[in-house]
Amino acid sequence: MLGLRGVSRAEIEVLLSTAARMRQVGERRIKKVPTLRGRLVVSLFFENSTRTRNSFELAAKRLSADTLNFSVSTSSTAKGETLMDTARNIHAMQPDCIVIRHGFAGAPTLLARCFPFSVINAGDGINEHPSQALLDMLTLCDRWGSLDGRTVAIVGDVQHSRVARSNIFGLTTMGARVLVAGPGTMCRRELSGLPVERRHTIDEIVGEADAIMMLRIQRERLGKAMLPSAREYAAFYGLDLDRLERCRPEVLVMHPGPINRGVEIGAEVADGAQSVILDQVTNGIAVRMALLYHLLGTGPGGESGEES
Repeated sequence: MLGLRGVSRAEIEVLLSTAARMRQVGERRIKKVPTLRGRLVVSLFFENSTRTRNSFELAAKRLSADTLNFSVSTSSTAKGETLMDTARNIHAMQPDCIVIRHGFAGAPTLLARCFPFSVINAGDGINEHPSQALLDMLTLCDRWGSLDGRTVAIVGDVQHSRVARSNIFGLTTMGARVLVAGPGTMCRRELSGLPVERRHTIDEIVGEADAIMMLRIQRERLGKAMLPSAREYAAFYGLDLDRLERCRPEVLVMHPGPINRGVEIGAEVADGAQSVILDQVTNGIAVRMALLYHLLGTGPGGESGEES
């Protein structure tokens, strides 16, 4: 699972359906099934992560897989070891799957081409973050049943957001209309090459959207010249109560995290009745269980797939 570009609607529907069933495991007294017993899932994160890394680890453990977490800051990569040498050493440990986050676009694809283990892209540069988009779509489908004909707005640093790209590919494949808005340096004209409608300000989309996904400013990928002050950004692109009141009454508010309260989203909005941000976190575990199940659960040595 390297990205959602080119993934068919039928494949996405299967993953979402499986994820919906996997949620039942988390509701049991004993939150574990034997599906991936004996499988080894390795987490290799070259960038910071809280939700994604922890939910992949929890997903693997709920499926009874063994897990191994490589901390890049304390591993040999801090001494200059290359990605390929790190991967070769991990390969010698006979993993079944590597979950990788890397600052360079294409790093997961490189590993997938060079090694026989399964690879899941947990975010590569500004390219894609497919599991996040899948959990976002599951969250919306829980409320709407279908994405057909719905309008989803993505607001903020769209240019540098791998979450935005995967959501654009996934949402449009599933029949949704996608609007994007952000400062000129963060929502450039090149995005018109994607299946989106570009707006200049958040005020142009609040009345149209069935759901609004707010993105944080990717400070680690921005030059200082591209970054407005937090106060200026909040004034022109932040989702506060005033703007929320101008949205459709049933609008859903989303955020992939981490949240910068008072910048891209107000605290009252993030914690309000229309927010589904914590639902996204819950669905993240189920989606990642579904990905591991479909990659590893029915192959050689895997279980039959029964979640008993």
